[in-house]
Order: sequence, then C-alpha cells, then structure tokens
Amino acid sequence: MTVQDDSRENELIQLFNLERPVNLSRSGTDAILTLNELKITFELKSTTKTSVTTVRDFGPEHIKKWRGKHWLFGFYEKGGKILKYCLYASPKMMAPWISEKSDYVGSDYKLAQLIPELISISLLYEIVGEKEVYTLEDAQSLQKRQYTIQEYRNKMDLESGYSPEGMLSILKDRCKYLIERGSTLNNPHIPASYFEGWERITTNHAQRLRELVTETIQENT
Repeated sequence: MTVQDDSRENELIQLFNLERPVNLSRSGTDAILTLNELKITFELKSTTKTSVTTVRDFGPEHIKKWRGKHWLFGFYEKGGKILKYCLYASPKMMAPWISEKSDYVGSDYKLAQLIPELISISLLYEIVGEKEVYTLEDAQSLQKRQYTIQEYRNKMDLESGYSPEGMLSILKDRCKYLIERGSTLNNPHIPASYFEGWERITTNHAQRLRELVTETIQENT
C-alpha cells in the first residue's frame, strides 16, 4: 500500500469510527466495526476515479477473504486529498462481482489442482535425471525459493536427502505453483457502472454506516 493509500484508509477509519485489527498484517481485514457486540469486518478501498482497483494478483485467496466481508469505498478528488463521497456495500451487494471474477480464474485453478497429479516418476527423471537419492541442491533447483530451508529439510524422506518419490512431491508442488502464478487476474477493476444507484454517504458517516449495516443484518435474520 502506498503512503497516500494508507493515509486515505486511515481517514476512512476515523470518519466512520472503525477500529484497526490487532494484527493487521495477518488478519486479512482492513477495519472492524463493533455493533451491538458484533465484530463486523470491512474491506476498505479508495480511488480518485469512478472505478475502483482491487489487488495486483487476484486469486482464490482473495475470493475466500472477501466473501462475507462488508466494504467501504472512498471516492476522492483527482489530487487524492479531498474526499467527495463514500459508498457502503454489504456482502450481498459485492457477491455478483466476486462470483464473476471467481468464475474467470476458476478453471485455471482447477488445472493447478489436477495437472500436478498426472506427473509421473518417468517425467521427474526427464527433468532432473534418475538418482536413488537427491540432494538439497537438487530440490532447490526445482522449487527455487518457494520453500524455506526448514521446509526443504522437513520434506527430506531419507537421512541424506530425498527419494524419487520425495522429489516427485516437490515437482508436483512446483507445477501447482507455476500454474497458479499464471492464473491470477491482474488488478481487476470494479467499474463505475457497478455502483449505479448506490447511496452516497456524504454526512454523518459513522451513524449512517451503522444504520446500513443494521439493515443488512436484519435482512439476513
């Protein structure tokens, strides 16, 4: 997140009287609204345009993270310092967009699950040569920096290294990683048309948000 994005996010948190998660980097949640002892998780986005950018490498982890979340969008003047208006979105309101993007990458991620299991020992031998015992260096030549040293050591199934079956498992992981890496959607936008007809919040931000969230909860009970 850039300094400017971080500043705008902090402004939204203060304006709507939200809280930061205790462990922001691990929680996957930008902000929390406490409402009648409920903890409502929020995704925050800001923009200087009429559309909204999301993330660089959109994939299944974002789908899992965003489903069920509430959203706040801050729309700023071109310079990025003056807030024009905000939009609130319930999980139901965001569901069509998330589902559309999920469908877009879905088949690629199915390939990432299925194709590695088709890799055989003979294919392993074609790639790294045939050995009775493979070394740590052999394994690192396959999976590069995708494992930590400890993970490499944990995967050793022989005292001095890896059996062909152990290396096959690493090769499958590598194949899965490469397919998933190529399957992400780069920075999908939420178009301006998606927000048509949504209420613009320009005053009494904290109060109005709580009213809208309360309405959402009541609709789902």
